[in-house]
This record gives sequence, structure tokens and C-alpha cells, in this order.
Amino acid sequence: MSQPDHNAETPAVERDVMEYDVVTVGAGPAGLSFAIRLKQLNPDISVCVIEKASTIGAHILSGAVIEPAPLDALLPGWRDNPPPICVPVQKDEFWMLSREGGTKLMVPPGMHNHGNFIVSLGAMCAWLAPQAEALGVEIYPGFAAAETLHDENGAVVGVRIGDMGVAKDGSHKPGFTAGIDIRARVTVLAEGARGHLTKRLVRQFKLDEGHDPQGYSIGIKELWQVPEDRVEPGKVVHSVGWPADNQTYGGSFLYHLDKGRIALGYVSGLDYKDPEYKPWEAFQQWKNHPSVKALLEGGTILSAGARAIVTGGWQSLPTCEMPGALLIGDTAGLLNVPKIKGTHQAIRSGMLAAEHLAGSQLAPQGFDAKLRASDAMAELKKVRNIKPGFKRGFWFGMANAAWETLTGGLSPWTLKNKADWSSLDKVGEHEEPRREYVDRTLAPRDRLQGVYYAATEHDEDQPVHLKVRDTAICITRCVEEYDNPCTRFCPANVYEIVQDEAGKRLQINAANCVHCKTCDIKDPYEIIDWVTPEGGSGPNYQNL
Repeated sequence: MSQPDHNAETPAVERDVMEYDVVTVGAGPAGLSFAIRLKQLNPDISVCVIEKASTIGAHILSGAVIEPAPLDALLPGWRDNPPPICVPVQKDEFWMLSREGGTKLMVPPGMHNHGNFIVSLGAMCAWLAPQAEALGVEIYPGFAAAETLHDENGAVVGVRIGDMGVAKDGSHKPGFTAGIDIRARVTVLAEGARGHLTKRLVRQFKLDEGHDPQGYSIGIKELWQVPEDRVEPGKVVHSVGWPADNQTYGGSFLYHLDKGRIALGYVSGLDYKDPEYKPWEAFQQWKNHPSVKALLEGGTILSAGARAIVTGGWQSLPTCEMPGALLIGDTAGLLNVPKIKGTHQAIRSGMLAAEHLAGSQLAPQGFDAKLRASDAMAELKKVRNIKPGFKRGFWFGMANAAWETLTGGLSPWTLKNKADWSSLDKVGEHEEPRREYVDRTLAPRDRLQGVYYAATEHDEDQPVHLKVRDTAICITRCVEEYDNPCTRFCPANVYEIVQDEAGKRLQINAANCVHCKTCDIKDPYEIIDWVTPEGGSGPNYQNL
């Protein structure tokens, strides 16, 4: 049996069926590393990887500085033929910013990057894909998994690809094509942070029982071209402080690439309390800090985008196996927050899943125990209390981080995580912080211009993929209690409250969506569900 189709209510249609031993949902670093390793171990196992983006890497966004050890283990000769953007780290800096200046601090131990590489994770995945195909992995971009398939006992037996050519009203357009069913002995979910299939499976199989709620941040990133003499290839700069207030978890990254390119971004914890906070505006404010503005003035934006980052860590990891399926990478929640790194963990977990399945005749049972006993989880346990400490304020968080680092995470306690949607204060109950914002002059001037640099494309005549279960709440309770935070936390101006002849209503500009999933995470009423639009829709990130 299959779960209800969340994309649209369409008439029953005949569907083609493809069968594999393993189907992997998501062609990110976890999914591709899994497929490569499984084929290395057993070339006779048939493996299919499906990806909702139009091309491999088009939806991938990360800082990204990577630790190379897992990649060394997966592809020992990779340094002889590296990804197209791959710059060895030469220098680390860590700053505490004020509105007009800052103090250079000692680089925290977990953020030392000697031996690491600055990469474009999107370009790296596009580089990994042909290496997987050379081993016999079949990769299908533009295939958006709309739902999971289940047998009579409820076990996962594959995925259904979303239909193409469905109109906004649910009717079939002239070019309608029914999505195929991909059936497999094992389904591996590698959807990244807040995967929509994973979200349903966690609920269905109660995979979060006994674990804390998952936590997230939103990372907003741009790639700039600037005069080459401003760039120090391999320089890595992180900052905390301004423009975040004491109660908001936030920080920046600035990576000097080659050829006059700079990758930069700002991360805001989605456990913020201020109902008026704007993550996109915080990023633009930081860009106009004197130390950053001097690098960018006169330059050009090449690409921009946003993505949720999974930050719950050790105590929020769900059970990562279920009948017929596994969770790996950011879908499981393996990012190391103090390091600001998840790619090495994604590759690690993908390889571990492949080794488990190759040795168990494709039986998922036992993978969760192996993952929890692995180096990936040992790394997370050491830092489990660092991010939750910041829920008590910036200075407590810094002191707690120093303690946890000094003791190697041996504290006899584990701080708890709460769901991000529950953290917002109501309007009138929140003490508005001193923002100390500046006048800004650097592009983009607004969120719609940012969407342009994400090269987002959606056919407007398709079912809206942002499902709001009760829009009446948006113009009644939400106005009064939270002043419609969706109009501020979305980095792409998807949600608007508009006034027309019939009164106020919620307008969803779904074509703007960059698939960051923030709305699915931060909505204080939990009534927004992000589901996949037509395959190939969404951003087309270039070297992010």
C-alpha cells in the first residue's frame, strides 16, 4: 500500500514500475557516498539514486569546509582529480563583532581547519555523481519522490515519483505523465535536513520516541566575485556577536576561494524567541559590517540561496532504521554544530550504511545500533551540550562551550532540546532587543532580488507545494499572537498577508520557494507542510 498522495488529488492512473535492490532518495554527499560504497563492496547489487533537482548539485547548499578523512577512505585517489572548487585551508580567524568593529579571538579548538578543504558542496556532488555511475549506479535527476510505498505489513518497499503535468486545480494538463513506482528491497533516505518523506516516516514508525525533538538553523549564503587582490585563497573567517542579540543564536562564515571568489553566509538558530526577527535581514546587516563590506563593494553576486541546517545533535538523533528503510546524513541529523561541519559525517554514515547492507543481505535491522556505536556518534556525543547551552543566552552558551570543550564532553548531564516551533514569544510578551542595525547599500536590496540569484524556477500552474492546513489561523490567531512570523522567517518572500475586497488572506508565492524548509520547521502552529513540487523545480544553485 502507499501513503496518501500529498501532491495532488488526481484520478487513479496506471503507473510504470522500476525495480532495484536499493533506491536512494537524494543525491547529496550521503546518498552518493552510500551508492559508491555499496557498489564497491558488491557490484551485483542494483542501486538507483533519485534527485528532485533538475541537475545533480542544483539544490545543494553548504558553507562548506570539509574534513577529508572519510572522502580519503571512500575514494583514495580523489586528490589527484579533485572537485572543481577545492581550496586547501591556509588560515583560520574567529571574531567577536560589534556594530562598527570587532575583537579577534582565539580560534575554538573544534574550528581549527588545518588539513581541511573549502569546497562548493553542489559542485562536489556533481563531481561525485559520474564516479557513482562509472560503478553502475543509476542516477535520475528531476525525479521527485512524492511518497513512500509500503507492503501489507507497513514495511517500506520503495517510493513513488510525483506526477508531472498536474494543474493547480488538480486536473491533468495535456502533457500529464504519471509518476513511476520505484520498488526496492531497501529504501535509503538521504534527503538532507527536514526531508519531507523522512518527516512522515518518523511519525509513522515513531522513530523519535525516546529522543529529543530535532533542532535546526537556517543558513543563508551568497557567492561573490570581487577584485582578485582582495582574496586570500584558503582563508576561513567565522564570527559571532553583532547583529545577533544575546538571546539569538547566530554567526557568520566567510571563505576565500580562488579566482577572486568569496563564499559567505550567516546562520540563525531557528530556536530564536523574537517574533519580529528576520534571518535574511540579519545576513544583509552582517554583510554591511565594515570588515565585510570592504571586501564586497564593487563586486558582483554570482549565486545565492538558503537551506535549513540540522543542529539537534546526539540527543535528537531519531532511530535510523525501520522495516525496509534507513536514514543517513543530515536526514538522520549528524551535523557537528561546533565544527559547523556535516559533510564528513554524511559520507561516514553513507559508507557505514553500505557496509551494513552489504554484510546483512540487504537487511536494515541492526544499522541503528552500528551507527550509534560508530565514530560519527562518538563525535556528536562529545559536543552534545554546546548548542543547547546557547538557549540560555550568548554568554552562558560561550562559557558552557568552553567547559564542554575543556572536559571533552564528559559532563555527567545532557542538556535537552525543544522543538524550534515552540520557542517563539508572543507579541507583547517579548522584550524587543536593541538591534543596532545599519543602513545597508550592498545588493541584493530585498528578498525577491535574492530569489533571482537563486535562479529558482517553478511552473506556476501546478499544485502549491506548501500545504497550510488551516489558513484561517493565519489571519486571526497568528496576527494577534505572533504578527505572522512566516512573512519574516522565509528568506524568499513566499508568504504574504494581503488585503483585497474579501478582506485579509494569506498569499503563498510558491514559485519563489528555494526549498529551505524553514516554514515547515518554525511555524508556531505546526500547520505548514512542505512537500515536493514537480521534479526539476526549485533553485538552480551555481557553486554553492
